[in-house]
Amino acid sequence: MADFNLNDVSEMYVDVLKEIGNIGAGNAMTALSQMLQCKVDMRVPQVRLLDFSEVGAIMGGEEKTMCGILLGVEGDITGSIMFLIELEAARGLIKKLMMGYESGNPNFDEMELSALKEISNIITGAYLNSLSTLTNLMIYPTPPSLTIDMAGAILSVPAIEFGIIGDNILLIQSQFYDDVEIDGYFILIPDIPSYEKILKALGIM
Repeated sequence: MADFNLNDVSEMYVDVLKEIGNIGAGNAMTALSQMLQCKVDMRVPQVRLLDFSEVGAIMGGEEKTMCGILLGVEGDITGSIMFLIELEAARGLIKKLMMGYESGNPNFDEMELSALKEISNIITGAYLNSLSTLTNLMIYPTPPSLTIDMAGAILSVPAIEFGIIGDNILLIQSQFYDDVEIDGYFILIPDIPSYEKILKALGIM
């Protein structure tokens, strides 16, 4: 398995990951609706296998300011999951969750950061639960770390981790919308032995 990389990933695997994306986005939409106490809709998630250098452009450019939340993944598989959302979209979600509260701090105050972590926990948890359900693997997230920076800088963290796997990554883009459309981007980064476990659990190898 040492020579495994995402360039060789089968179409069936991508199809299964799309299904995980669909289920995860549906779960996240339901959780967000309950949390924000309003109707939240979604578009079908886009699942793309990309060269890592293309990811920043997909998000609107490497210099675009984003909120990035990185969580470790533990249990039967290990690695990490990253969720990215545009700064203004994050600001809108926080304001809605906090009943209109807005600190005016360009990078949020402690209360706003706490709310953003909570939103991210719920959304990433929905995706990990979907993966766990489809694979029957035990998967647990670690506490999140949050960064507000340019997309290129935030992506340098998974880029380093992905260096051992290959040039391509799997990006799940989910669009939620109520009053405004919110783009959220997921990058799931299992370590190499975990890819083998996921593929076997899905019956692909």
